[in-house]
Amino acid sequence: MNLGAVRLFVHEIEPARRFYESVLGLALHYDGSAHGVCVFRSGSIELLLESVGRDAPAEERCLVGRFSGLSFDVSDIRAERERLGALGVVFSGEPALQPWGGWLATLRDPAGNALQLVQRPG
Repeated sequence: MNLGAVRLFVHEIEPARRFYESVLGLALHYDGSAHGVCVFRSGSIELLLESVGRDAPAEERCLVGRFSGLSFDVSDIRAERERLGALGVVFSGEPALQPWGGWLATLRDPAGNALQLVQRPG
C-alpha cells in the first residue's frame, strides 16, 4: 500500500490554486476550480484542494485554517523562507533547529492552513 493523495480544505479555491501553483510551484494536474476542487502533483503524491463553503456545517468549516501536517522538503530552508517571504507568504517565525537534527519553518496558505518547510539533516 502506498500513500497516493492528501486532502486540504480551503474556503476560496481560486486564491489557493494560485498559491500552490505559482508560489509553491506545485504542478497543477486538474483544475476543477469551477467545481471547488484542484489537484496538484508533487512527486508521486497528489494534493487535493477542496473548497468548504463559509455557510457549511461547523464540522466541515473547522477543516479550514488549521495545522495540516503537510511538510515540503527543501534543501536550503533559509533561502526558501526568504524567497517565499518576499512573495508575501506569512511565517510564524524563523526556521528552528529540531532535536532530530533537521530544520522546520511554519507558514500559512491563503486559507490559514499551517504548512511546514523541512530541511532534513545532512
